[in-house]
Amino acid sequence: MPNRLARETSPYLLQHADNPVDWYPWGEEALALARRLDRPILLSIGYSACHWCHVMAQECFADPEVAALMNAHFVNIKVDREERPDLDHIYQAAHAVLTGRSGGWPLTVFLTPEQIPFFAGTYFPKYPRHRLPGLMDLLPQVARFYHQHRDEIVSQNRGLLAAFEPGGGEGSEQALTPEPLSAAADALAGAFDPTWGGFSPPPKFPRPAELEFALTRGGRLRDMALFTLEKMEQGGLFDQLGGGFFRYSVDARWAIPHFEKMLYDNGPLLGLYAQGHALTGNPRWRSVCEATVDWLAREMTHPQGAFYAALAADSEHEEGRFYVWTPEEAKRVLTPEEYAVAAAHYGLEDAPNFEGRAWHLLIARPVSQVARALGLDEPHAGQLLASARAKLFATRNRRVPPGRDDKILTTWNGLMIGGLARAARLLDRPDWLERAWRAVDFLRDHMLPAGRLCAVWKDGARLNAYLDDHAFLLWGLLECLRTGWRAEDLAFARMLAEALLARFQDAGGGFFFTSHDHEPLIHRPKPGYDQATPSGNGVAVRALQLLGHLLGEARYLEAARRALEAFAAPIAHQPEGLPTLLMALEDELDPPPLVLLRGPAGEVADWTRRLARQAPRARVFPLPNGLASLPPPLNRPESPTVNAWVCRGVECLAAQFDFEQVLRLCKACSLG
Repeated sequence: MPNRLARETSPYLLQHADNPVDWYPWGEEALALARRLDRPILLSIGYSACHWCHVMAQECFADPEVAALMNAHFVNIKVDREERPDLDHIYQAAHAVLTGRSGGWPLTVFLTPEQIPFFAGTYFPKYPRHRLPGLMDLLPQVARFYHQHRDEIVSQNRGLLAAFEPGGGEGSEQALTPEPLSAAADALAGAFDPTWGGFSPPPKFPRPAELEFALTRGGRLRDMALFTLEKMEQGGLFDQLGGGFFRYSVDARWAIPHFEKMLYDNGPLLGLYAQGHALTGNPRWRSVCEATVDWLAREMTHPQGAFYAALAADSEHEEGRFYVWTPEEAKRVLTPEEYAVAAAHYGLEDAPNFEGRAWHLLIARPVSQVARALGLDEPHAGQLLASARAKLFATRNRRVPPGRDDKILTTWNGLMIGGLARAARLLDRPDWLERAWRAVDFLRDHMLPAGRLCAVWKDGARLNAYLDDHAFLLWGLLECLRTGWRAEDLAFARMLAEALLARFQDAGGGFFFTSHDHEPLIHRPKPGYDQATPSGNGVAVRALQLLGHLLGEARYLEAARRALEAFAAPIAHQPEGLPTLLMALEDELDPPPLVLLRGPAGEVADWTRRLARQAPRARVFPLPNGLASLPPPLNRPESPTVNAWVCRGVECLAAQFDFEQVLRLCKACSLG
């Protein structure tokens, strides 16, 4: 019989609806039951694309013996971390405090009925394995400990709650200075892998916020970021046949990924590769962007325009099965000439790189080298490779595909909207801006059922939106406005900015992750550190700065500055962990030029593209003739020829009609 999760809409929770475990979703029914029965809570947090979540589900939650122990001793709660990032924030932090190690998914936490964690881990097998305890032994032990050692649990709880990271403080005596920018640059440079790129040992995550910060700093750090972008897309982190990036690489070479594809990675990476193309002219990076958008359109887009959350790592119960090859499989579908080029290019001639038995495709040799080795001219080799790639892709598409999590998350849609709009601006792809606009329109039409933003849509909108939902979507709207103006997008942006100030702002500066009227939990995070996604505080500050300068709204600028002051201590002590807030700090200390373009639509679009490529620090907004009811200070007069109004901070120059002069004014602004 299905359990209570059968009534949920989350694809992850529905995956567990037929478990023999008596699962509850998070809510008052389960919490009240735990209090009434005086039973501990077994909290399991995961997500639908997670490989080890599936492994634990098959080994344990689908097993009647494990389920019987869980049902006898615990109130069992299953949580989709993508729907409830507030709970995931809290209990990942608790795991770190209790174990001294970073967490992950699946996250397994044992709580008191008052929601206080007292024991935690991640993946557990049924029986002991991999130096991990088995659930068959662990479950009775945890239950006995809960009932026999209350005093120890109470004492531990006091220390645990005190150890939670408080986030930004109540203001700061520290002045905002540029020193953390240099310190972070030095720290990242010291951690750089000069052979394969990246700023950390394996497992290697893309970390788009780090890469964007490195690109903005210029010099050697920019070169390191560009080198990392090159190594990532040449390796197996990028899907060489189908486009899009996987979640992370298990090795230093970016060769073998964890095969999930997450929307939240691909939005920022799309924008970064477009920026990389603008800086270098590398034609390969345009192709990477085009392949990623093709994947987005083909596999990740709702019929009404919004974007789905993720693709799973597994198909047919095996991680990576959909993506890997053997030479024999490739030979069956390719001509000998196509195979010779593709095998050398993608590494099928080399030793197997996936579990010693299969090949995950990556760029082992450039086409120019392959052509020379085979005695071919390079254009012909390129044609053979293109034909081979198309045949391999068509063959792969006949396999059983990975599962798709088809819920729509406001926060991740905001990241993809921003990446699409940025790439559209830099690569002159107005059709990509249209894609971003369709997603914006879906969110505006479906995610505001009572005039307040919701976090999740799956057969209807639900769940109070979080800080990240508001901040990421606000930033995405501003990226859209920088690419093509729509009055309704500005109105939406203002609504989100007002919600940030009214519902999330801390009196001491900065923004809480949950709104003031959110369900009370044991901790209320105010995160500043970047993780796989940028910090909500960092993005909120950057967005409020930009919108504040655009509209001349002092309240937004003041809220942004107070947030930076609240995070001054962590910015000073560990700046490399807060790259998004560092970019906001740079904009606070040295406001980038704001450029309003007026004139005929075609000329305005041309100047927008050229300035985006040649003056990346400038914040350019196209306002072509014919726009109605522009609010002050945007209501500059129309002009028969394009002109630019250049502002920096609160100072604005007279209209400029010469592009080169505008470019010189934009490039003059930098902390260097």
